[in-house]
This record gives sequence, structure tokens and C-alpha cells, in this order.
Amino acid sequence: MIREEVTQMILNAKARENLSWSALAETLGQSKEWSTAALLGQMTLSKEQAEQVGARLNLPAEAIQTLQTVPYKGSLPTAVPTDPLIYRFYELIQVYGTTIKALIHEEFGDGIMSAIDFSMDISREEDPRGDRVKIVLNGKFLPYKMY
Repeated sequence: MIREEVTQMILNAKARENLSWSALAETLGQSKEWSTAALLGQMTLSKEQAEQVGARLNLPAEAIQTLQTVPYKGSLPTAVPTDPLIYRFYELIQVYGTTIKALIHEEFGDGIMSAIDFSMDISREEDPRGDRVKIVLNGKFLPYKMY
């Protein structure tokens, strides 16, 4: 069974059971952001986590085993995303990527922000002019080393 098949099983079960990503995150004992990434095929679940979510979603044993394997990360079907919401993030990086890079380098030096030692929080911020999406990305700074 391939990861994409398991992801589709999860999406079908989530809809059938009328579950939220937050509810599934509670099952896994992790944040809604990490749990959603995991259940969409981008992270590896522990045996215990895979069995718990498998029981909650009535997944077959083969799917539970697949959730415990290291996935091939990166889920976009094209280099330039076509989904409007995802494309806006691509556009954001096209416009502000060099600014983010310049400011990180000025503050921290030559290096990168880790997407491994990382956390993310997505929340709603109420605003009378229209609610806002608030995204906080928190990654460890990893300096390039001389050798």
C-alpha cells in the first residue's frame, strides 16, 4: 500500500466520521499542524500513534504499517502550485522571500531556518474588517559551518 492510498483512506474516514484535524491531533497527542501534516503523508507516526489513529478511523493493518514508514516528503504535484491557497504562499515567497532571507541573515548570520527542528501554529485572529489568518513559523537557526 502506498502513502497516497493511505492518505485518501484517512481523508475518506475523516469526512465519513465528521472529524476535525484538531480531533485527530488529540488522538495522536501532537499539535494540529504536525498531526495534519502526518495524516496527509508528510511525517512518520510511531507504532502507538499509527495504531491509535488506525483504530479511530478503522484503517486496515497495512495502512497502519504504512503510517510508520518514512515518507517521501513534498506533496505538491507541480513545481508551481495551482491550488489558489497554496499558490498564495508561493507568491508570498516570490515577493517576500529575499526580504525574509536578508533579515534572517542580518539578525543571525549566514545560515538557514530548520524545517526539522520546527513548529508551526495556525490560528484565527478576529478582525471587524474580515478575520485574519495568523501563521507563526518557529524554526531553529542553523549556521553554515566552515571546514
